[in-house]
Amino acid sequence: MPVIHINQTLIISYTFIMKRILVPTDFSSHAEFALKVAAQIARENGSEIILLHMLELPSQGSDALSGGSDIPEIMFFKNKAISRLESIKDAPYLQGITISEAVLFEKAFEGILSVSKKNNIDFIVMGSHGASGFREMFIGSNTEKVVRSSEVPVLVIKNEIPQFTAANFVFASDFSNEIKAPFEKLLHVARIFNSHLNLVMINTPNSFKATHVAKKIMNDFLADIDYSNYSTHIYSDVNVEKGILNFANSVNADLIGMCTHGRTGFSHFFNGSISEDLVNHAVRPVITFKI
Repeated sequence: MPVIHINQTLIISYTFIMKRILVPTDFSSHAEFALKVAAQIARENGSEIILLHMLELPSQGSDALSGGSDIPEIMFFKNKAISRLESIKDAPYLQGITISEAVLFEKAFEGILSVSKKNNIDFIVMGSHGASGFREMFIGSNTEKVVRSSEVPVLVIKNEIPQFTAANFVFASDFSNEIKAPFEKLLHVARIFNSHLNLVMINTPNSFKATHVAKKIMNDFLADIDYSNYSTHIYSDVNVEKGILNFANSVNADLIGMCTHGRTGFSHFFNGSISEDLVNHAVRPVITFKI
């Protein structure tokens, strides 16, 4: 399978500052994994963390709440959540970081997106629950909806990462024109993490491109892109999902990046969705950028 490397030097056009990081939590261990990564990022960038817990009430509870009734059960769960958030703020790994917390009565993904917009969030970090949970996250769950709809990058953390790094960052794409805007966001994140970008086009039997054609597509896409530390690759595999996984393994990637599409979940490059193979087997962190 041919792999092509092209090194070039470019310049960033403007600066992206990661001021506010949103971390939704359900108080699970995987949510804590995400918070620990967010803390590392916040400490290195002087960022504030907004820690959010959503309370999804039964329909009768929601009706009562909207009517102004003070239902003891509702207040009990709210106070319990506030107490747990306050306890989390005292964790040693959060010392020295500005932390704000919020408990909202709203559907989880709607609340996350609403808080993100109202608070000018720059970055969202979320946890996932193992192989099956990771699949569910991307297929119909609240996190998948956030990934699909968020205007800011979403970083998904699957395991505990004592020292998070994105020094070796894989971005897989078809490098079509609609990727230009999210690709600029990716460049900002890559600069913050001081990443080497491995830009890869996956060649498959169902979507085969001759090497010279694939090279031209990538070179044309990158002609007016400003960044200084990247290489390009063309990687052949049986399908896109296996290609991303196998390529990421081959370069020992710290992070896998992809674009999402607000209408269908993922861009047409992924034929409307990421396959079960990718979401089940991607043990590395994944970051998404909306088209």
